[in-house]
Formats: sequence, C-alpha cells, structure tokens
Amino acid sequence: MAEAASLEAEIRRLIGLAGPMPVAVFMGHCLAHPRLGYYITHDPFGSGGDFTTSPEISQMFGELLGLWSAAVWRQMDSPENVQLIELGPGRGTMMLDMLRAANVMPDFRRAIAVHLVESSPVLLARQQQTLGNLDLSIVWHESLAEVPEGPSILVANEFFDAIPVNQAVKQSDGWHERLVGLDHDGKFAFAIAPDPMKFFEQTLPPQVRMAEVGSIYEWRADTLALEVGRRMVHGGGGALIIDYGHPESMIGDTFQALREQRKADPLAAPGLADLTAHVDFQALGNAAEGIGCSVHGPVDQATFLRRLGIEQRAGNLKKVAPPDKAKAIDIALARLTAGGATGMGNLFKAIGLSAPDIGTLPGFEV
Repeated sequence: MAEAASLEAEIRRLIGLAGPMPVAVFMGHCLAHPRLGYYITHDPFGSGGDFTTSPEISQMFGELLGLWSAAVWRQMDSPENVQLIELGPGRGTMMLDMLRAANVMPDFRRAIAVHLVESSPVLLARQQQTLGNLDLSIVWHESLAEVPEGPSILVANEFFDAIPVNQAVKQSDGWHERLVGLDHDGKFAFAIAPDPMKFFEQTLPPQVRMAEVGSIYEWRADTLALEVGRRMVHGGGGALIIDYGHPESMIGDTFQALREQRKADPLAAPGLADLTAHVDFQALGNAAEGIGCSVHGPVDQATFLRRLGIEQRAGNLKKVAPPDKAKAIDIALARLTAGGATGMGNLFKAIGLSAPDIGTLPGFEV
C-alpha cells in the first residue's frame, strides 16, 4: 500500500506541476514507473493475481503455438539459425509449453535461440525459474530493439493491450484529447483538453469521422507494430499477436482496470491494478502493412485454435488422463474457445505478420 501511495503522490505532483496528463501518460506511469509501476512490483498472473491468461489455463495453448512456430520455420525454408522471440512472457509458462511441443521437430529445436522481451524484474525472475534448466540458449532483453537482427519467429500473447492508449473525445468543434486530472475533491478524474487537436480528423478511419459528439476514440503509437513488421520484412519470418480487441477501428471507451480478477476503477489505485485497453487490430495491421508486411487475419481465437487442432489435442490428452483431469481438459477447451460477447474464443483475436515471400501463415487459411 505504501508503494501505491507513493505512486499516487508522484502522479499528483506531476499534475500539480504541468496540469492534467494524457490518459496514455497516466497509464504508462501506473504500469511501468521504474520503481513503483504495477509490472515492476507485481506478479499479476494466476489464481492469486489479478488476471489469468490463456497459457495459464491450459498447456494446449502454448503447445499449439510451439507447433505453429515450427510450421512457420518450415515455410521460411528451415534456416539453421532462427530467433524465437516472445514479447511479455509472463511466468514463462507459454514458452515452456512451446519448447516442449517443439521437441517433436528436433531440427527446429536445434535451430532456435530464444529471446524474451521483459521489463519487469519480478516476472523476469519467475521466467528464469521456469526456463532456467533448459538446454538451449535463452537471452532476456528489456525491449525488442535489443534483440539481434535476423530470421525471426515472434509471438505475443496479451502484450499489446498493456501498451498505453491515447483517448480523444469528440466535441462540437472537433476532437479533444482526454486527460486525467484532479476533481474538486482532490480525486483523480477524467478531463478534456480545452482546445481541439489540429488536423486530427484527417488521420481517422472514415467510420470514426462520423462519430457523434461525446464519442471516445482510442489509438496507440505504431512504434512497436512498425518494429515487428520491419523485422519480419528485413530479416525474414513470421509474427503472431493474440490479444483482446476489435478487428476494425471503432469508437468506444475500453480503458479498464483489473484487480483480484475483477473490474475496478482505472483511476482509483495507481500501481495496484492492471490497466489495459482493447487492441485495434485494423490499425495494427495497417501499420505493419505500410512497411511491406503481409498481414494475415485477424481471426477470432476460437477459429485460430481450432485450425491449429486444439480439439484433436484435447482428445489425445483425455485418452491418457484420469477422469478428473479429463474434465479439467474439457473445461479449459471450453474457456479458450468460448463464444459470445465476452467469451475468450470470440473476444480474443489473432493476427499474423510475415515477410511477403512466406505465404499464408498457419491458422489463417481461408
């Protein structure tokens, strides 16, 4: 609690000095402040954390992504050396499952060098515990820019949703940036910049320009999408990004907080809750496509996993599992592929990025 109080005091100090700050700046402080940020001080995963990700639900998720990576390697003409990169590896669970599945293709297993991009010291320590005894090269980096150039296969599950998101509110005289300031009671509260953003309207997708007054539009910097796309084009390879979000750019406020597996006020407890916003897959794909990447999808997670064979994998696991474990496999399969507005199988999307000469990536066949 003392850490949260310190971070709250720091954000209040910054607002006092410069006035209300953009939502993206507030989110960045909450998640990644170098001493007090949520990801710097917390292990957020699992039943004791604030949320549970697909790799923590079932080994099947990581295993299928390991086989996906091996298939992409073959499409790359099986280079002798390839970098297997994961952005935000959590506890290392997904990579461990991916590498176990990769054992079925010894040539691929021998070709890979693992590069993990992680800025959280707490999570890095967990990853080293999980992966430290494996007999292959694993190198950690604070950013993707530190990873050497060359043929690469990159995966990112629930990573882009934690990149700070900008918000704008449509007013009668144009779009105004949404800010976080202090209300009359001294509590954090949303505010709107007094002046509209010049030429902002021209940058928006056509369907967003027609929004009604009061609508909120979200966007992220394209920096990471451009870097992933550039690496695929120049070094050769394929990338897989899985996250929750919408396939086309749209209006709506998706800035949210999760604390102890429940939704919370995103402004209430800086540094104590996970802050996220939905990924705009159209914008992500457009950024990568603009520098020459081939874009595959997006498709919903259920479709993607079924194309990779998750139902067959579940059946094979159940054949050798005791009854209680077999039931757990069924439950995990249902969670990963659930439909409806809030089901993981529908809410989560998968998008692929690749060098143009590779062809359609696995799971994205029409």
